[in-house]
Order: sequence, then structure tokens, then C-alpha cells
Amino acid sequence: MHIQYLSLTNFRNYARLELTLPEEPLLLYGGNAQGKTSLLEAIYLLATGSSPLTGSDRELIRWQAEAEGLPYARVRAEIERRHRTIELEIALEKRKLSNGTTRLQKTIRIDRTQKQQSSLSEKLNVVLFTPQNVDLVAGSPSGRRRYMNDALSQVDETYGEALSSYTKALRQRNAALRHVRDERGNPAQLAPFERVLAQHGVIIASRRRAFLEDLSKRVRRIHEQLTGTKEWLRLDYVPNFDPSTPPALKAQVGLDLKKAERPPADLDVEELVDIYRRALIERRSEEIARGVTVFGPHRDEIRFVAGSPALGTHDVDLGIYGSRGQQRTAVLSLKLAELRWMHDQTRESPVLLLDEVLAELDKTRRAYLLEHINGVEQAVLTATDPEMFSARFLQEAVTWEVRGGLVHRDGPDEST
Repeated sequence: MHIQYLSLTNFRNYARLELTLPEEPLLLYGGNAQGKTSLLEAIYLLATGSSPLTGSDRELIRWQAEAEGLPYARVRAEIERRHRTIELEIALEKRKLSNGTTRLQKTIRIDRTQKQQSSLSEKLNVVLFTPQNVDLVAGSPSGRRRYMNDALSQVDETYGEALSSYTKALRQRNAALRHVRDERGNPAQLAPFERVLAQHGVIIASRRRAFLEDLSKRVRRIHEQLTGTKEWLRLDYVPNFDPSTPPALKAQVGLDLKKAERPPADLDVEELVDIYRRALIERRSEEIARGVTVFGPHRDEIRFVAGSPALGTHDVDLGIYGSRGQQRTAVLSLKLAELRWMHDQTRESPVLLLDEVLAELDKTRRAYLLEHINGVEQAVLTATDPEMFSARFLQEAVTWEVRGGLVHRDGPDEST
């Protein structure tokens, strides 16, 4: 997998940019706020349909563009994958409505045909590593759920479709809950949304569990190598709905598991969907009073759990008790494990995006990470100071300077 060509129009601080990307590792260097990270953000947007840095697509449009009467942004790329070229394009446009307000329209095209966001699956796969990723360990649960969603949606279109349908039904049920509460409506109107939530919630929960079980095995091996076998790391999936866990199932739906004909792990999908739907029904009164759905995979969690045989510690939650250094090493292990997991899922090497991460790592971990760059087909890195890279790496890589929304190649006189 290789990004051959990248085009930006009115994206962040780029008015216009056209790049043919090299096959060698590409190092983008320059001062802060010059546009290095925006290039990685644009690539990530094409892979996932959303920015890793903001939840508002409006922020991606160059602010001067609206003053110039062109309130839109476009990102386009040509991807070489499995001996064929795929064209990806995402356009964002602010459209004025009759009432004077504006609405943002996002259009996704694959090979010039308009598609849903879930169709981006397996078109361009990326693994992004930034200094802010350390917040995956100790930050908000929503960030960890976003991590699972972005990784899975890149390789599993069914997951992406389930997530989209679930999110829409969740929003509709929450609105209906408030209507029933405030207008004393009929709770039966919640049923259609509950069926959709149950159907897609089971898919989301089951695939998250399989993903984290696989990823955790890879994380443990990598983390032991990074720490010289001094520490191990495990990823624990903490689902809000999990019929495979008997105590949770019993508490959720009042099922007497001792009398159940089969354990939850042996239940088929339709039975799990029915259990999920019954759990939602049982919680209707509570959720009507609160005006929000509190049950489901939109409340899932991940725990980063570590232990050290040398120190005699075990099952330490790094999100609560881990040092900043431990959390940073845990995220490095996670990202390298994700890289291998995604390769095994697609049989192709994902594009590796590294944004200013070497400055955050010590010499040993920096060398370990750079060694893995040789194992990917394409890597794009950013740095304020290229001197932190080894002479060997700089000799093998292509280095371009980014300054003021322009990319200078082979010297200040050649820019794009």
C-alpha cells in the first residue's frame, strides 16, 4: 500500500498543495504551526473519514477561504493497492440555508463515485502515532472508544456500517427518551430504536472483544521487548454490555444462568440481540428519567494493565497509577502492535504516520521505533529538528521542509 499522490485545497493552512510522495521514508521538518501535522491529518482523514485532531469538520476549512467566497476544502489522493490505483476524495463545503445559517456538507468519493463513510474500509489503512496518544492511557474513555472505532473501521466495513447505524439510532432514542419524559409520550415509541441498537450493538461489542484479545497478545510481546522483560502489559476490554460475562448478563436482564440451557458464550447472534433488547426495555424507566441511554457499547472502556516480575507488582492500572514514562511506553507498544495487527488483517502494510514522536522517546525506544520503519512500505514522519534522527536514517529517507503552508523539496527554491 502506497500513497502516490496527495492534493489539498483550502485545507487548514494550505491554499493549494500537490505532492507526489516518494517510496522512501519521508521526513517533513520545520517550525511549529507551519503545516507538518496538517499533512498527516489529511492522510488520516482519507483513511477514516474523520480528523484525529478535531471533532468539527468546519475547522478543517482554511479560514481565509470563506472570506474569499470559497468556503470549502478538498483532500484527494491516489493510492496504489493490490496492483491497482484507488482514487479517494473528501470534500467539505459550508452551504448557506434559507434561514441564514450554514450547514456543512461532507462528500466522500471513491474512484469518483459518491460513497458512505464506511466504504473507506480497506482503501487506505494508516497507523498514526502522536505525542497526544499518551492520553489514550489516562485520558477520557471516549478517546479509547474512538481508538477502537478508527482501527476497526479501517479494515472491517461491517463494523463501520454497524457503528454508523448504532450512532444514528442512539441519537434518535435519546431524543425520544426526552420526548417521553417531557411530553409524557408512550414508551412504546422507543421500541424501533431499541431493535436497531440491539442488532448493531452486538456486532460492535463482539468485534471489539476479538480485536482487543488479539491486540493484547501482540502488545505483551512488544512491551516485554521494549522494557527488557522487566514489565508486561495487557489490554482489558471493559464492555458496558457483554453477554459472555455471566455476572454482567445476570445483572442486566435478570437471567438465572444456573438454569440456562447453554452458557452465554454459546448463544447465537439472534439470542444475544434479544438479550440486549430486553436489557434496554428493563432500563426504560431509568433512562426516560435521565433523558439519555446509559446502556450499550457507547459506554465501553479499555484498561492498560501492567506488571513487573522484578518489582513483584501485578495488575497495575496504568491509567491511574502509571508514570508518564510508563504510559508513553504503553502507547508505543500499542501502536506497534496495531501496525502488525492491521498488516495481518489486510495482508498489506499500512502507512505509518509519526508526528513529532521521537522527541518524546528515550534513545532505546527511539531506536526500536526507527527499526520498525524499515518494515513498512511507506512512512511519513514530522519533526522540528531533523538532527534527532540518525545519519543512517537521514541517508535513506527523503527530507522536505515545510514552511508557511508550502513544502520545499531539495532546497528553498523548489516548493509546492
